[in-house]
Amino acid sequence: MHPETAVRPPGASALPTAAPSAAGTDAAGILRFVRALEASPTQEPHGLVVLRGGRVVAQGWWAPYAPTRRHLLYSLSKSFTSAAAGLAVAEGLVRLDDPVRAYFPELDDEITDPRTRRMLVRHVASMSSGHTRDTFDEAFADPQVDPVRAFLRIPPDEEPGSVFAYNQPATYTLGAIVQRVTGGTLLDYLRPRLLDPLGIGTLGWQELPQGRQIAFTGLFAPTDAVARLGQLLLRRGRWGDRQLLPVAWVDAATSVRVTTQRPFGGPGHAADTVADARESDWEQGYGFQHWASRHGFRGDGAYGQFCLVLPEHDTVVAITGQTPDMQETLDLAWEHLLPALAGPGSAEADDELSAHLSAASLPALELPATPDDGAWAGAAFRPSGGRCSAQPSLTEVRLGRDLQLTLVDRGGDVEASFAPGGAGWTVTEGAVPVATSGGVEPTGRLRVQLAFLEAPHRLELVLDRAAGTFAARWTTDPLRSATTPLRALATPDALG
Repeated sequence: MHPETAVRPPGASALPTAAPSAAGTDAAGILRFVRALEASPTQEPHGLVVLRGGRVVAQGWWAPYAPTRRHLLYSLSKSFTSAAAGLAVAEGLVRLDDPVRAYFPELDDEITDPRTRRMLVRHVASMSSGHTRDTFDEAFADPQVDPVRAFLRIPPDEEPGSVFAYNQPATYTLGAIVQRVTGGTLLDYLRPRLLDPLGIGTLGWQELPQGRQIAFTGLFAPTDAVARLGQLLLRRGRWGDRQLLPVAWVDAATSVRVTTQRPFGGPGHAADTVADARESDWEQGYGFQHWASRHGFRGDGAYGQFCLVLPEHDTVVAITGQTPDMQETLDLAWEHLLPALAGPGSAEADDELSAHLSAASLPALELPATPDDGAWAGAAFRPSGGRCSAQPSLTEVRLGRDLQLTLVDRGGDVEASFAPGGAGWTVTEGAVPVATSGGVEPTGRLRVQLAFLEAPHRLELVLDRAAGTFAARWTTDPLRSATTPLRALATPDALG
């Protein structure tokens, strides 16, 4: 499926704004949070929106990322799936206490395990299907088999409802139920009921060959859209003078339906980073596709996509970024943001925060330009060792005139302009929006960083002209990187 074509819903407007101090918020505390993220070697912020009392008190994007840029949300997609499920329940299309098999009658004869037959919609909505592990590898092993059919053939280890496991096929099945009863995709269903009223513009959502949007991951949305959904949840489903989601659904979805004390089967495939021995925000319980937190509740997605909702502070924090340590992000939020919400703040601190966020950017590679660009132009590079282990679908890198980069990928080529020599980031729009930086190492090799601007990932290439080879590594590995083409790191038509 192609991304939606609507750019902005009719009549949609920007969120209202307020100076932090006018909203009882100390901007100095927000700035301490921002600087702590920037100083950490494991944190890379891409976008931040803080709402207090329904008004934006802080927002910023780190160049080359930008406010209107959609960003792969990974498992934060589940929060939107939860909203779709709540709407379907409200419209009488789905009932939480129906057996899952009731929505797939063509499979009923195949479902012989008694626990599977007792599995209810509420169980897949709350990750309590009875499995004690993520069944992704089993359910998605054969691309010719419907993942719902494969999932319902896997006997639960325990009674449904009795145990939590972060289990992607459970969410996929919930999304499949909604898409079956509504006759369209999740975005089709959400657009008039939720996205348009919230003022959320064009989104994209990965699909599987069955034509279903994945539900547990694959949604591409800007940071602003995450903040708007968080504000809707904070207001218990109300937006302005309209009740978009039932209060009962929001309350149920964002409160604990099942405990998540470890061990709980692990996050598994395509899941979010779970904390180590530190006090964990992943051990506070799970609702309907939302986590309870040490403070408030949240949706989150791999590598640092967050929607933090703090009802006791009338606050929403939306974050997009790249990090392998999501617990650190939350620890820094609780350390710095929570005190900031006690106010009172000052105009001077407001100005300092605004100036900092207005100039925010990610550091580019500072290497000199090659003294002889012409010697590189027209060169082609094969993977060092014969195969690119970081990205197996990447088979060749070419340098055209003016050092135009072409990444030859089995899922579709990626084009990027490149201006070496400490020129900052060079942004290339196109089917796969990317930004590049880099230059020549003392060894004479060309080092290039490519930031995929609709994903929390960066690929670093080292081109060896003498050997005619390239080496590649990801700063964080895209989930399913062994099979996912580079084009899937931009708003895709399908999952690779």
